[in-house]
Amino acid sequence: MSNMQTRFFKSLLSLAAIFFVARLCAQDLRADNMLRFQRPSGGWFKQFRGKAFSYNQEFSATDKTDIAFEVLEGAATIDNNATNMEIRYLVKIYKSIPNPLYLASAERGIRYLLKAQYPNGGFPQYYPDHGLYRNEITYNDNAMINALNLLMDVALGRNGLDVIDRKLIDSCRNGVDRGIRCILNTQIIQSGRLTGWCQQYDERTLQPAKARAYELPSVSGSESVGIIRFLMDQPYPTQEMKASVKAAVQWLNDVKIVGYKVVSVPAPGTEKGTDKKMAVDPTSIMWARYYEIGTDRPFFCNRDGIKVYTLQELSYERRNGYAWYGNWPEQLLAKDYPDWLRKWN
Repeated sequence: MSNMQTRFFKSLLSLAAIFFVARLCAQDLRADNMLRFQRPSGGWFKQFRGKAFSYNQEFSATDKTDIAFEVLEGAATIDNNATNMEIRYLVKIYKSIPNPLYLASAERGIRYLLKAQYPNGGFPQYYPDHGLYRNEITYNDNAMINALNLLMDVALGRNGLDVIDRKLIDSCRNGVDRGIRCILNTQIIQSGRLTGWCQQYDERTLQPAKARAYELPSVSGSESVGIIRFLMDQPYPTQEMKASVKAAVQWLNDVKIVGYKVVSVPAPGTEKGTDKKMAVDPTSIMWARYYEIGTDRPFFCNRDGIKVYTLQELSYERRNGYAWYGNWPEQLLAKDYPDWLRKWN
């Protein structure tokens, strides 16, 4: 090889090295902020200075000092998709900007989920903070299901999580198995029949539990859908899982509300200028958020913790500030469940 060729190849190697270092040191604002907000436990919190915030912003020096103090408080959560969202984003951005800090942070987040999980398979809403209802097993807003879906994606190497340390696979698989056992153990039985699930459960007794004042023990027409979908997503469902899904779907069909819908009407002088009320609509199908355990009667609750049975009995703030009705199971019942049934029957 001539001197000219040698110099040429050395130049190529130098350019390649520069490119690699540039890629390694490249930054993503959102990911870098996630690193900043990660708690010592490995998880993330959902607020900054008591409010929801965006990672897509530059923080001032004062902000960064306050962030550092809040991070030291330690408590992290899976509420409002916190921790799950950060892990998934960090892994995604790592594939285009291979900063090892991004991957390491995501793996710390996964280890946080594994530490937070109870031996019985349930997940608290917060960990390690166990104040108030934060220690309860929490299906509310799909908190536990989001965590289990992430562990399952790691175990199966899918949805972009194939780059996670393979040493975590067995732990994640075990976490999924325990989570499924918890789901099956918490399905509510009424008159000898399996139905749906409550939003939250006592972590020791596995009995339906109360969370916020207006979140009373119930069978949920919303959270049950996410749980059913998780069971349907299992690659090798057992007979017990299949029976659980079929029973829960039957319950959703049994409690659907036909011929009514919730509408917004003008309400001059109110905070929002509108109010919600029930209206007749022969074409409408919907479900209640809460069904009374034992009767399957839809109910509602004000901030005083007193149960009521009509939307109009709620205060204006509660009537217009919570999803009391919805069509959460619609897609599940119309397409996804029939497809699953054809596959496994």
